[in-house]
Amino acid sequence: MTKVYPNVAPAAAANEKQRQLLKLKSSNNALDADHAVVLTVWKKSLLFNCNGYTVFDSKGNLLFRVDNYMATSGSNGEIVLMDAAGKPLLTMRRKRLSLGDSWLVYDGETAINPEFSVKKHASILNKKCLAHVSQAAGSNKNVMYEIEGSYAQRCCAVYDEKKRRVAEIKQKERVGGVAFGVDVFRLLVGPEIDSSMAMAIVILLDQMFGSTRRFST
Repeated sequence: MTKVYPNVAPAAAANEKQRQLLKLKSSNNALDADHAVVLTVWKKSLLFNCNGYTVFDSKGNLLFRVDNYMATSGSNGEIVLMDAAGKPLLTMRRKRLSLGDSWLVYDGETAINPEFSVKKHASILNKKCLAHVSQAAGSNKNVMYEIEGSYAQRCCAVYDEKKRRVAEIKQKERVGGVAFGVDVFRLLVGPEIDSSMAMAIVILLDQMFGSTRRFST
């Protein structure tokens, strides 16, 4: 079986890459792919009979995982992003009684004081925008990130409040003539956004725009 994770030469650790990128001049409309952290996202759980995700770093090490059992209908509208050891990092819960598709993102497995909210964009004035991320509480609820592009084609960019491109979703290149489908793709992450938050955005974009069955059905 063709490996889904990147086959690249040994490189610095992800956090070292992010520190190096901080020293570079920022561009308002481009992400320096040569210095960004490159992750491979596989829309498949490591556990049998589960919907989920498996995320590898550039060395093929397991970095993140999502294992949502199809049978656990009682956890309707909840998705947990974990590290390689299974420790919950972020929990995403669908916001009830809200207009449009809106989610709250919590630290770990907490159910109070959400960190962020992610809402599907619905405006004919800006058709490029797919969704936006805002602070969930406090007086400052300004948009922190906006996502533009086409998730169906795995071609998206995440912009911060300064309109800097801080993360990208891209199709994965062919390996040995083998083409990967839309269930295997790359996530490039700059230092301005945490990798776990970038992955949470990917998961929620799939909930909002994915063509396959949602976790929360």
